[in-house]
Amino acid sequence: MLIRQARPEDAAQIAPLFKIILDEMELPALKTIPLEKLNQVIKYSFSDPNYLSQAAQTIVAADHDQVAGFAWGYPDEKEALVNKILIDNFPKAGLPIDTKLFEDDEAFANEWYLDSIAVAPKYQGKGIGTHLLKTLPSLAQTNGKKRIGLNVDWANPQAEKLYRRLGFKKVGTTVLSQHSYNHLVYHI
Repeated sequence: MLIRQARPEDAAQIAPLFKIILDEMELPALKTIPLEKLNQVIKYSFSDPNYLSQAAQTIVAADHDQVAGFAWGYPDEKEALVNKILIDNFPKAGLPIDTKLFEDDEAFANEWYLDSIAVAPKYQGKGIGTHLLKTLPSLAQTNGKKRIGLNVDWANPQAEKLYRRLGFKKVGTTVLSQHSYNHLVYHI
């Protein structure tokens, strides 16, 4: 399994993994946005250099030409830009520019924020998530950050157990789209 920077051609395989996360978040917008259009927005976004390596960073676990998993994050000060890129892709997919997908800020100050991490179902339980997580400190340091933050849903204790095993510690709580999350931080 190779952990590498994502490429534009990976976007089609990242989209269904990102959708897993969105479904778990139970975002109200998912009830009104057609799945095909949402997938297009995700593909456009993860084809954009800003999502892959500039404003944000995306890495994948690659099994030959298959994306087995991905992790995506950004420095806290880039959150607004990252959200704007997503919103700017709505019209390209035939959605109104005022479509709201995310309504809450997620990142805490002075951190590289792990927005999303997911492993394809057929690759789960093989340590891929752990490998992706262990790659993140170098991304954070490259962006001048000394800590990595993430939010883990209270309804996902298995994920929180993994993060804590790898050294993440709870520093607060937050509510995103009516879900309660623990905010965990890993100090580099």
